[in-house]
Amino acid sequence: MSSNSRIFGTDGVRGRANIEPVTAETALKLGRAAAHVFQRQSGEARNRVRHRIVIGKDTRLSGYMLENAISSGILSMGVDVILIGPLPTPGVAYVTRSLRADAGIVITASHNPYDDNGIKFFGPDGFKLVDEVEHRIEDLVFSGEIENIRPTANQIGKAYRIDDAIGRYVEHAKASFPRGGTLEGMRVVIDCGHGAAYKTSPAVLQELGADLIVFGNQPNGTNINQECGSMHPELLRSRVREYRADVGIAHDGDADRLIMCDETGTLVDGDDILVIAALQMLADGTLQQKTVVTTVMSNAGMEPAIEKAGGRVIRTAVGDKHVIDKMLEGGFNLGGEQSGHVIFRDHSSTGDGLVAALQVLSAMKSRKQALSQLARCWVRFPQLVHNVRVRVKTPFDELDGVLDLVRQAEAALQPLGGRVLLRYSGTEPKARLLLEGPEQSALERWSQLICASIKRQVGE
Repeated sequence: MSSNSRIFGTDGVRGRANIEPVTAETALKLGRAAAHVFQRQSGEARNRVRHRIVIGKDTRLSGYMLENAISSGILSMGVDVILIGPLPTPGVAYVTRSLRADAGIVITASHNPYDDNGIKFFGPDGFKLVDEVEHRIEDLVFSGEIENIRPTANQIGKAYRIDDAIGRYVEHAKASFPRGGTLEGMRVVIDCGHGAAYKTSPAVLQELGADLIVFGNQPNGTNINQECGSMHPELLRSRVREYRADVGIAHDGDADRLIMCDETGTLVDGDDILVIAALQMLADGTLQQKTVVTTVMSNAGMEPAIEKAGGRVIRTAVGDKHVIDKMLEGGFNLGGEQSGHVIFRDHSSTGDGLVAALQVLSAMKSRKQALSQLARCWVRFPQLVHNVRVRVKTPFDELDGVLDLVRQAEAALQPLGGRVLLRYSGTEPKARLLLEGPEQSALERWSQLICASIKRQVGE
């Protein structure tokens, strides 16, 4: 890596495990840099004894390598490490706050295949780092500025492993469900994706009284997200129908998102969950400033449904970090993405698939309605999303004719209330194209033209 490299993407550092930047060597440097930054940022240790950083992970094989490497880097700077093992990303954020640690680190590649991995950071408040702090950590990785900081003797950090992290998070998640409420009489199918939620989500749902059918809860290090979880909900849908369940829930690898399906096996995505939650919170008077925050990728049908109930929708750039930043800026308490990242800020500082699921289950119980009925509270505009795997993320304006096609599609769709969004993924080697409009055939025609042009020039 060159000295001016940038290793932080839209959600921490991510890539193929054991290939830069997701290597043991860089993880060690990240640990040293993060320890230095959080020591300076916090001044006195939050527990008034030693600076401490929490490290959690998902279930992928390379997590062991990265956990040891980043832990070594932190310890070498005189900061203690609290190892909590596999735990959902929102659980790591919560435990960081609960233990009054100076920062939290999650080793995960979220919904990506097992041979990828990543590293993302939380501040002491459990929120993702602002760009300035990420850039400072990044600069220290490459500059050599802290190379000579070498505590010795009893100033070297110590690593601790705590056993009650799962229990802490389980109780925290349960507290987001109405006090005295129960899921008794409700049959729930849950697919944990062989990821970080393989213990926590089943425990919470069972303790709340659900009749539970669980799968995707036997991680072996290489089966995370493999034909299961929120990215592959086909089996969830069939199991819901097979067991005549009331609802299905699927997590991604680090369980910061979810996809649901109703009793018929019909998928319910992040947009559905946001509208269901917004209307419930508007009715209860708990939606702060009557506002929902979502991204430009969410379906345009959200606005009329929420506005009719007296609320409003604010949109941000793609990425849950942008959503959270806008929520903090405006004092809003509900936001999320179509992909299933949903943030209930009254309960969590980041997307939490389990907490989001509990809010939907609570709405089903309080309204005495099936999920299929709840999801009929809004009308979705026809929308088409295609992903094109690319070998290189060449700027679209440097690709021959791609932006001309986008402009032509916009000219055809916008007068009818449609839109076109084209961007590169911040976490995967993909170009993402979204088209929205009243006629499905028109969307398919423009999608084929634009995607074909991208494939021809930069496709794998």
